[in-house]
Amino acid sequence: MENRPLIRDLLKERQADLTAAERRLSAVLEADSLVTGLQSITRLAESADVSTPTVIRLARKLGFEGFPDFQNAMREDVAARIKQPLAKFRAAREDARDHIVSRFAEAASANINRTLDRLDLGEFDAIAALLSDPARRLHLLGGRITRSNAHYFYNHLQIIRPQVTLLDSSPSAWPQALLDMDAQSTLIIFDIRRYERELEKLASLAKGQGANIVLFTDVWGSPIERCASHTIRAMVEVPSAWDSTLAISFIVEALIAEVQTRRSESSADRIAALEDMIGESRIFRGS
Repeated sequence: MENRPLIRDLLKERQADLTAAERRLSAVLEADSLVTGLQSITRLAESADVSTPTVIRLARKLGFEGFPDFQNAMREDVAARIKQPLAKFRAAREDARDHIVSRFAEAASANINRTLDRLDLGEFDAIAALLSDPARRLHLLGGRITRSNAHYFYNHLQIIRPQVTLLDSSPSAWPQALLDMDAQSTLIIFDIRRYERELEKLASLAKGQGANIVLFTDVWGSPIERCASHTIRAMVEVPSAWDSTLAISFIVEALIAEVQTRRSESSADRIAALEDMIGESRIFRGS
């Protein structure tokens, strides 16, 4: 699987070449994160209301010799996406040839490089333009693991520009925030595997309000991707029981730099005003 493109990426790349029936089958596979593809070819065809030859044709269009090869690839993708922390921990323990610091540094560096290799610079620029628009209200939220990423992004954005809100982590507080979301709003969500249903529901409701969704996720893609206007996928696997968000943080910091550059004059005034407030409040030593 190391050098093989993910099935979800292949389906997206080949959409223009697919027949109506093949697109219907592709939609069924993506809607259930490929899990539907793990059943028999007959049941899969029935699930998508297509013929079994359609399933075989789709497999071959994606570069597989037939359905068995196609299904094996889907099984690998699903297994990688739902890998449990305990299984990852055992795998990490088995690979103990070098010190953890060396292995972790190598994996983190590879994650950043592979994320950059896959990064669509046009998508990056479109996100930067959204975040730089002073008329647009920004709302940020992360999941159980990625909450710190959202908080870090928020801390910088709200210094650079106004109308930036960090949503409460409690779903019971989200309806109040949704009330103020409209076509001039952008919801920035972080969601990596062990994807959170509450975040998916929030994204769906926000889209219903007209908001744009910017998603930061892993290489397998959160279900939120279906309603996102823009998506950044990052590599997250490291020799640990947990996934790493270092590659996501790299992209976030690059976006912070670009947004500040695009708003250089107004952000400079805002930062100067903040420094004056810090001095007057004498919160920090030496102020």
